[in-house]
This record gives sequence, C-alpha cells and structure tokens, in this order.
Amino acid sequence: MLFSSAGTTCARRTASACPQAAAAAASTAAAEATAAPAPTSAQRKELPKNFDPAASEEALYQWWESNGYFKPDQNATGEPYVISMPPPNVTGKLHMGHAMFATLQDIMARYQRMRGRPTLWLPGTDHAGIATQMVVEKQLAAQGRDRRSMGREAFEAEVWAWKAQYGGFITQQLRRLGASCDWSRERFTLDSGLSESVLEAFVRLHEKGLVYRGSYMVNWSPGLQTAVSDLEVEYSEEPGTLYYFKYPVADSDEFLPVATTRPETILGDTAVAVHPEDERYKHLVGREAVVPQSGRRIKIIADEYVDREFGTGALKITPGHDVNDYEIGKRFDLEIINIMNDDGTLNDKAGPYAGLDRFAARKQLWADMEAQGLVIKSEPYQMRVPRSQRGGEIVEPLVREQWFVRMEPLAKPALEAVASGAIRILPERFEKVYNFWLENIKDWCISRQLWWGHRIPVWYVFDSAEAAAAASSSERYIVAKSEAEAQQKAEAQYGAGVVLKQESDVLDTWFSSGLWPFSTLGWPAATPDLDRFYPTSVMETGHDILFFWVARMIMMGLEFTGRPPFSTVYLHGLVRDEKGRKMSKSLGNVVDPVETIGQYGADALRFTLATGTSPGQDLNLSLDRVNSSRNFTNKLWNAGKFVLFNLEKVDDAEWQRLASADFSTAASTASLALPERWVVGALHRTVADITAAHERFDFGEAGRLLYDFVWSTFADWYIEAAKARLYGGDEAAAAQTRQVLVYVYDRILRLAHPFMPFITEEMWQATPHTGAALIAAPWPAADAPVDEAAAAQFETLQAAVRAVRNARAEYGVEPGRKIAATVRVDSPELRVALQAESAVLALLAKLDAAQVSFVGEAEGAALSGQKGQIELVVGEGVEVFLPMAGLFDADKEIERLAKQEGKLEKELAGLQARLSNKKFVDKAPPAVVAEVQGQAADLGEQLATVREKIEKFRALA
Repeated sequence: MLFSSAGTTCARRTASACPQAAAAAASTAAAEATAAPAPTSAQRKELPKNFDPAASEEALYQWWESNGYFKPDQNATGEPYVISMPPPNVTGKLHMGHAMFATLQDIMARYQRMRGRPTLWLPGTDHAGIATQMVVEKQLAAQGRDRRSMGREAFEAEVWAWKAQYGGFITQQLRRLGASCDWSRERFTLDSGLSESVLEAFVRLHEKGLVYRGSYMVNWSPGLQTAVSDLEVEYSEEPGTLYYFKYPVADSDEFLPVATTRPETILGDTAVAVHPEDERYKHLVGREAVVPQSGRRIKIIADEYVDREFGTGALKITPGHDVNDYEIGKRFDLEIINIMNDDGTLNDKAGPYAGLDRFAARKQLWADMEAQGLVIKSEPYQMRVPRSQRGGEIVEPLVREQWFVRMEPLAKPALEAVASGAIRILPERFEKVYNFWLENIKDWCISRQLWWGHRIPVWYVFDSAEAAAAASSSERYIVAKSEAEAQQKAEAQYGAGVVLKQESDVLDTWFSSGLWPFSTLGWPAATPDLDRFYPTSVMETGHDILFFWVARMIMMGLEFTGRPPFSTVYLHGLVRDEKGRKMSKSLGNVVDPVETIGQYGADALRFTLATGTSPGQDLNLSLDRVNSSRNFTNKLWNAGKFVLFNLEKVDDAEWQRLASADFSTAASTASLALPERWVVGALHRTVADITAAHERFDFGEAGRLLYDFVWSTFADWYIEAAKARLYGGDEAAAAQTRQVLVYVYDRILRLAHPFMPFITEEMWQATPHTGAALIAAPWPAADAPVDEAAAAQFETLQAAVRAVRNARAEYGVEPGRKIAATVRVDSPELRVALQAESAVLALLAKLDAAQVSFVGEAEGAALSGQKGQIELVVGEGVEVFLPMAGLFDADKEIERLAKQEGKLEKELAGLQARLSNKKFVDKAPPAVVAEVQGQAADLGEQLATVREKIEKFRALA
C-alpha cells in the first residue's frame, strides 16, 4: 500500500510493512492534505501480486478518518449533500440489509464528495426500546435478577452500562464495509440533544391538541407486556383449528351455529352478528343470545360486515379482543370486556377460568362446552397468525389506555409534499403505496410499557402522596419538559401542595426516529449545522419501512420545521438468498456480511450489492456473484500492475508529467494515435454515462458500465493494443502511450472509487497522481469530447481482429502460428488509418506483421473469389483475405473430419435403433426415453456441424 499526505510519501508491498504511514497520517490535518509530492524513483516500490484486503482495508480506513476526509469540506462551494443514515439498532449486528443501505449511501456520499459538494453523511444508532430491554433483561435473568426488584433507576443504569460496553459493535462493523460517515457527528436517539428534541416535539403536538390519551385497540405482546407497533408484528401462515359451537338463543331451544379460532374469547363476547339479508337468521335479529359458561345475555345484531359464506354465517363479536369486532362494537355501542391480564392469563372477567394461561383456558373451555353439548365440531384450519417480531409469541389485540397522536392533520401536508413534487419517491410506483397509507391513516399509538426509552413527559396530579402511591394515573395531568416545570404549572393550575407522578410509559422508538433528519442537526436550537445541512438531500432506506418511518419523518419534518426533511426518497429492495427466500436463522440461509468481507474483501461485497439490484427490486445474493466481483477487483488490480510495470524505468520528471496527464480537450487528443484517441473517447463516453446513471440513482447500471469498460474496453482491447507501441522500439510513441495509460487508468480509479473504495485508493496512491487522496480527488468531467471518427475507425479494426480470430478457431490454426493477411479497405481515409495501425492489427489477430498488406477497392475486387484463400467480410467495404498456404492442410483436415463423421453416424444409428423399437419406447420409463431422445438430437447436431465443415474444406481444397 502507498499512503501519501503533505510531506509524507510511503510506498510498500503490504500494509503491515509501512506502519509509519498510518501514524503520520493520523497527525496530519485535513486542511494540510490537499497536495502531495510525487514519489521519487527510490520511493516507488512493487505492489504485491494481488490486493490483500485483510492487510490494507483497516489501515486505509483509519487513514481516511484520521485525516478528516469523511467530514464536509468547509472550502467546498457547492450545495451541501446530506444523507441521514437510518439508525441501526444499538443491539444490532451487521446483516445484509445494513450492508445494502451502507453500500448505496456510501456510493452516494463518495460520488457527491468527488463532485465537489460539501458532503455530510450523518451516522447514528437507535436505542431500540424493546430489543435493548429484552437483551438486558435476559442478561439479568441469567444472573438471578429482574428489573422490577431492582427498580427503574437501577435498571436504566444497567442498560446504559450495557450500551457503553456493546453499543458500538455495529458501528465498527459499518467501518469494515467502508462507510465514510462523519463519525464526529454520530448521534444516539437517547443522547441529551435528541432527548431534548423529543420533549419539544411532544409538548408542541400536545399544545396543538394532536396528542391525547384514550382507550383503543392495540397490538399487545404478553411476553414483553407492552403494546407494539404494526411494524413489530409479523404474520405467518400456521396450522390451527376452527371450532364450531352452538350459541344458545335466550328463552328458546334455538341456537346460532358459530365458528371461531379462539374459543377463550367467547368469555368476552358482547354480541352475535349475522348478515341482514341472511334468511337463515333474519328472525333472530333483535333477540338475545346467552354466552356459554358465563350466562350473560348479549344482543343478536345484523351487520353487512358478516360474510355469509364463511363458517356458519354467524359471527361472535368480541370488541375487546379483535380489531374488526372493535370497529363493529363502536358502530353498535357495544360493551368492551377485557378478559386478559397483561401477561396473557385470564382475569376475573373470565369467571372460573381466571388465572389460566390463554391457551390453557382455550382447552379447558372447549372441554367444558363439549360436556354441556354445545360443541358441533372442530376441524383443521390454516391461520394467519400475528407474532411479536421481538418476542416471538402470538400478539393479542387488546383495548388499552394509551397515548396517541392524531395523524390526519399531519398526513395532509405530507400527501401534498409528494403530489407537488417537493419530495420525489424512487421508484415512482411506491408513491401509490405512500398515498394509500396516508389517505387511510389511523391515529398512532405512541406509548410503550417499557422502562428503556424516552419517558413520556406527562405528570399526573394528585392531592396527596398517598393518592399518588395508590394510582398509576389521574384524569388531571400536566405536559412539560421537566419535573420542575411540571410542578410549577401544576401549582399554578391546581394550587400549592399537589403531588406529581410521572407517566411510567415510554414513547414508541419510531417517535424519536421520526425526528431524525433535523434533531440530529440540533433542532430545536438554531444551530449552524441545522442552518447549513437542513433540509437533507436523500433518504435512502428499505421499501418495507416507507410508511412506518419515512412517512413519519416527512410528517414530523413538515410539522416542526415547515420544510420537507429531504427532497428524494430512494427505496432499495430486500437482500434474499440465491433462491429468492428471505434470509433467516431457521432456514440456515443467512449470509454474514462480516464473514463475507473476511473471505472476499469489502470491495467485492459492495460491488455485488450495488450492481445486483435496481431501485425497489430485491436482490438474490449468491456467493458466486461475490466471487465474480472479487475477480473484477483482481482485473482492476492487474490492469494497474500492467501500468506500473511500464513505468518502472521512467525518471522522476516523467513521473511528474504523467501525474498531470490530461486529455480532456479535443486539442489534447488531436496528435494521439488511433488506439489512444479511441480509448480516450470511450472513456469520456463512459464517464458521461456513469455520471448520468449516478444522477438518476441507477447505481446498478453505473456499476455495469464501469465493469464493461474496465474488463472489455481497457483490459481486453486497449492494454493489448498498447503493447504494440510500448514495445515497438519507438520511445516517443511509447511515452505517449504511457501518458494515455495513466490518464485512462486514473479516471477508471475515480469512477470505481464510490463502489470499491479500498482497492482504488490503494492503487491510486501507487500510480502517478495529483492530490493527497483519491477519496478527495475530483470526479472526471462528464462533458469531455469524444472523437467519433476515431471510434468508428477503431471499431472497424476490432471487427477485423474478431473476424480473423474466428477464422483461426474455425479452421483449427495453431494458436502460436502467425499468418499472412491482405486487408481490403475501399475508403481511402479508413485505409490510411488502419494501415497506420497494422502493427496493432497484427498483434491482436496474431498476423505476421511483415506479411500484412492493405489494398483498395480495385485490387480487392481482383482478389475476391480466387482459389486458395479464405475471404472474411468485416463490414461494408472492408474484407480480409487469408491465404490457405501455411494455415492448414485441407486434405488432412478432411480426413480427420471424415473419421469423426463415421464415429458420430455409428453412435447415432444405435440410438435411433433403440428409439424405433416400440417395445423400448412403450416399456422404458419416460425419463429414460426422453434422455435417449436428447442424446440423439445432440449427436444429430454434431454430425451436421462436421458435415458442414467437410463441405467447406472440400471447397477450399
């Protein structure tokens, strides 16, 4: 590796061989690292055969970070480019989803940084209320402790201690991937500044009447004993049971047949519903039914919600334990009965089943109903079961008193922001999803029954300490940013001597992360960062959290700052396994990004993730693709090694000239030879195309364009063509070619850097360059000229080379044999251009340079059709004539092919005999017959090819 900073130059074979580089860089200020002297010939050293990620990546990353390259350039004059990193959970370990967003965001940041814009990629982590509390509670349980016996303050201290020890794990892993975030601005959703933002936001929303307390249906996690958001509920198809039973009609011998998947909730029923047009049950509407095992009388109602075709057509209504029943209950003003405790056991409302776990109660209740003759039947039934993402247990719909945010007033401006174009969502199809969610939005339950998180800034007011100790809440409450402020407000409103007790719930984690784009910049304070970097530029994240996070950020940003928090939303797809399945531990198909980096290097993984998908599309990841990307990094490395090999003997003065080589104008390319003008033009076209792809967020296409140019244009064609001048004995021509090699390779490294930062920085430091670091080098100009005439001429040369190569292969010419050729070119201008590159044509097509001649239209017409030669049509007005003499022995080749023909005929006849045998066809397994038919078809194709070659050689003999 070679590091360079102002006054420091170090070239070496491996990272470990030069420890002074990182140490010197660490003491170099970013302002000083704007230029670097070129290494002298004594300082230039040979690079290893292959790039060694393990030896280089960490040292390179430390060098970048210590020199301040990740911070916004204070001297840059362009519009700031700002990305707020979606904060991974502080409990997290890097997975492929993190690797995807980090790769794409780093590509954006590095590209914009090179474009000259002051770029801020602001990192941070989320306190992850449920996940973190679970981790620490498990740790305490292993020690024989629990949070309730410890008390809230001691438990919170325990969590903070855990965070201090383990909380930085994922940010270190992001560094392994090469994430060029400004770590000096790293934030945490529970740090003091962001906590102040949360308090401010809650108070403001409450003052506007948008925060309220009420009883509504929530997702209740009995294991965690808290409400959880819709995002934290995962649905799975699982086998269950559909239970059919008799619902007795009061004061009669009749009954309603009802089906349910949760018999225990019968104890909370407050109605039975039928469809108003169902002739079977019309006569029962308005009467009463008797709840089994309870004796309570409930109404029989009619509602169009009931599906007459499902089950029995009669529906038990449990407003306290079913989302749809809750809505029906509101329409009919039904009583809401909660039969469940927070831990999933049944409460006193369940009568004799009180204290039983919900599933144990289900079995017992059904057995009791069966004993009373109320059971009709039970049958297997495939169910969509809601489970807690964190705890794994089945989530219970419960009505609980919670804190909510009224969402409709916030949703309207958010809808308008996208409709007006102030915010663009990519891909555009997700605008419909966004609009549907916001147009049908429900109030947001923001309270969680946890201890770890932002404690809700509500203080309940009591007349005495005894009253406060006896109750968890009160109808009287104060909203304030601190207890002192709450006390002052309470005494002003309710008189001196009142006692306050703070709400025990914390806010949903999504509440604080909804403020992320502006709270991380200092809001509500008017900070320089907020003034300079807000609104941010892009929000890049997974499409699965468009509503749960992105929409809430838009609503919060518009509400509290009056401006959209970002102008573009870029949604990436999910990373799946190679078969398209979601990665999960249970399937054993999880690909660990850290392990992958260890095996293939960060650059290979990044390039795979970036080029394997397009906006909103999922990526099926296989390690074969990662290995292919590593092969590409090797190709890039070997191309650089070729460049350096040809610079070994240049003196210091030429090295300096090479470092400043520039062919970005038409005048600078006018004197170049055809291959050089062609490759420079191809480079400029590629720069323009890749730049355009970046600007439209098509990173997959940008990567593919880069791959094609490096692998095909530069390595396969230009490097090979360059050898004609490099080793042709003309030093002036060789010097010119070296300049073009360095110029093109330097631009390749710049184009590749956003995708593959480590290997490109390593190689850039070893090749002639200006500036201290590739990460801060300017992006190539996207409007540099392209010599279209040179492109067309060189493409004709390429076509001629391909034609000769194909002919050599077709006629079995020995690989090392050089052959003669006559090239007919009708256009005088093109003939002159190609004749000047006869050495290149001979080198690439393995022709004998001394026996390559060029003729015009008249001479070519005379040659056409003559015996003893092969005529290759290259294009309009261009042909290549290859004399048979010295190429091959036609008679000998015919003899060889005739033997092959006989062998194939014999084999094919045997297969055809089997297939014409009716006994074989009728009795053999179909797979065997199909296999024989396939073999016969293959042999037939081979035989036809051999016969075609025989005819061709006979025509030449």
